[in-house]
Amino acid sequence: MPVEVPNLTMHNGRRYPQLGLGNFSSKDPKELKPALKLALEEGYRLIDTAFLYENEEIIGETLQEVFKEGKLARHDIFIETKLPYFCHKPEDAEEMIAKQLKNLQTDYIDLFLIHWGMLAKKKEGENDAEKDANGKLVPALIPFMDTWKVLEKYYKKGVFKSIGLSNFTIKDIQKIYDDAEVKPHNYQGECHILLPEYERAAFLEKLKIIFTAYAPIGSPGRYDEDTGDTGNSTPKGDVLGHPIAQELAKKYKKSPAQILLRHLIQRGLAVIPKSVTPEHIKENINIFDFELSPEDVKKLDDIKERQRLFLFQSASTHPWFPFPDAMEQIKAGTDK
Repeated sequence: MPVEVPNLTMHNGRRYPQLGLGNFSSKDPKELKPALKLALEEGYRLIDTAFLYENEEIIGETLQEVFKEGKLARHDIFIETKLPYFCHKPEDAEEMIAKQLKNLQTDYIDLFLIHWGMLAKKKEGENDAEKDANGKLVPALIPFMDTWKVLEKYYKKGVFKSIGLSNFTIKDIQKIYDDAEVKPHNYQGECHILLPEYERAAFLEKLKIIFTAYAPIGSPGRYDEDTGDTGNSTPKGDVLGHPIAQELAKKYKKSPAQILLRHLIQRGLAVIPKSVTPEHIKENINIFDFELSPEDVKKLDDIKERQRLFLFQSASTHPWFPFPDAMEQIKAGTDK
């Protein structure tokens, strides 16, 4: 029987599955298609993607195959995707939205996010960003509200059922919230035991914005966003191998990943662990049959080590770079 994943409720009344399938770096259709089908069989209903992940078309094709088999319908699935950072001019955003709807073979998207707060100039005639001689993004200082108004337009038309942000500063989220007619429904950001984001979580809760944690188990398959190489210059922080995660896994007879996901669930966050491995896909969703004790939650809460795992080196010189802690890591060489 599929696992029944609980839902959170967005401030517009729409339901948001508390656990979904992350698809960052999953580009091989021979891996992704069977992984996605298995995930749906196991009970996953939230499917996370982005134009930058280069897999929207694969996901769209796979979902159509599932729908034709009669196992599920479009209304059973919650699709969330993201606008790339080089398409923030309103005309570029609208063109990209049309492309993403076509890629996903859908006439609506359940949640549409602005992917980054570090905007870059778009290459003429290409769906890519301009970079300078040092491989750094060429900034495009387009006001965030120009883009947000496009999202509001599609929300009002019913093409987007909810809208939100990813990889923004608290200050910028507040500014958009204050100026927006349609307030953000969701924020997606890196969050795990080495980057618990307690201040951000409290801020988002106050605004009734759901917080979705990416890399909730440390994104062990993450790659360097500058070079595309796995593990080259991304930090080596080991979330799954943390002694407390290991200790609690033995105590509860669960995997470290299940302990870490359960911790975030009990904090009230949503999680989108990425996997194409059948064992891990099944394992990651089976976290609703146990609960961490308050004492064990506190053990995880009290971890003092801090390590951001996604540093966005290609945008580190951007005037709107949102992560001062990442800059400190880059300067200190702790990303090596």
